[in-house]
Amino acid sequence: MTTASVCTIGDEILIGQIVDTNSSHISRALNEQGIRVTRMVSIGDDHQAIVDQLREELTNNEIVIVTGGLGPTKDDITKKALGELSGSRYELGNLEQRRIVCNILHSRSLDALDINLQQAVVPDTCEVIPNRKGTAPVMVFRFDGTASADNKPSSVRFGHPCALYSLPGVPFEALGALPDVIQDIRRHFDLSPICHRTLMTYGMAESALAKKIEQWEDSLPSDIHLAYLPNQLTGIRLRLSSYSGDPSVQEARILAQIDRLKPLLGDLLYAEEDTTLESAIGQLLRDTGHTLSVAESCTGGMISHLLTTVPGSSEYYLGSVTSYAMPVKESLLGVKAETIKANGIVSAAVAAEMAEGVRKATLSTYSVATTGWADAYGDERESAGTVRVAVSGPEGTRTARFNYRNDRKRNIERFAASALNELRKYILNSLNNN
Repeated sequence: MTTASVCTIGDEILIGQIVDTNSSHISRALNEQGIRVTRMVSIGDDHQAIVDQLREELTNNEIVIVTGGLGPTKDDITKKALGELSGSRYELGNLEQRRIVCNILHSRSLDALDINLQQAVVPDTCEVIPNRKGTAPVMVFRFDGTASADNKPSSVRFGHPCALYSLPGVPFEALGALPDVIQDIRRHFDLSPICHRTLMTYGMAESALAKKIEQWEDSLPSDIHLAYLPNQLTGIRLRLSSYSGDPSVQEARILAQIDRLKPLLGDLLYAEEDTTLESAIGQLLRDTGHTLSVAESCTGGMISHLLTTVPGSSEYYLGSVTSYAMPVKESLLGVKAETIKANGIVSAAVAAEMAEGVRKATLSTYSVATTGWADAYGDERESAGTVRVAVSGPEGTRTARFNYRNDRKRNIERFAASALNELRKYILNSLNNN
């Protein structure tokens, strides 16, 4: 199996100033191509450390992907280190990337300064994949496994054919360039056939889910691998993979295993592709012509934000009320003061009246509402980390209670995801009854 190393460059990562999200995305993309990532390495802004570490990674892997250190400022030294590593004698300007730099800057009403145009200048030893989302191109250095003609230490090859891809560090740019990098890898490396199928689940913790499907997992053929990939906004992604054999045959074998698994998952399963709760809900509403509205308190607009990230959501999503204060719940959503007094602000009764109020105000088919305590504060009725969710629609109004013991941000995200999942289940039940 082809192996790879993923490296990040920059002191800002080592001192914790920024979080490295590039490596996880790149590793996932490589794995989906049947490439095994052996190491993830962070390297500081030190010329010799960069050269030495990348030399080691190239010695031990066929592919090395580097992100970071390609900005317009003088402290970005990665390009010079890569020039030394590859035996570069001079630098060349890449005209296509230069045009992109000028277009980006001019679209922002900025002048193209020399320091910006310098980013389109690369070592003569590399090939360029243009970066259409930023100013620094992707540089590709290929090594054929033999020593160079002059046999100088700086240009000694690594004993086997390998390649280094240098990407910009800005996640938007790095991930935007990743499909082109993967395409280049597939052209230049003989990758093993691979087959992936994904199931999306929500509503059960990873350990509990593993226990639930334990016997099924134990009976999987040895060449079909299962991975649990949890995410608090999308649930647990179950990925079945096969890395050998005819892809069409392997896909048929994986689908047979999925058919055995689906009855065990029941309504935990919300999609048979890599997607999100909000996308799955959007598809249900789009297919049936129904509409949706939202009333939020503790989630502060998170549910509405997630729903509107889906392209075409204006077809079914009508709007929301973020009713943080009690007077807003009462005046805009019609929550009764006596309901709050009798049950508390975080209660099933209040959540139900919120959902019914926003549904009535917008004339939507369905609505979902949340009220809860997102952080360390609670009251005499409900503890911190509790959310009450209500979903209203043709089948009446239903409520649910969840409690999570995370920080405020994570609680809000889990509250929103739990509300979306309750909405999904309600819609499915409503559609099945009609």
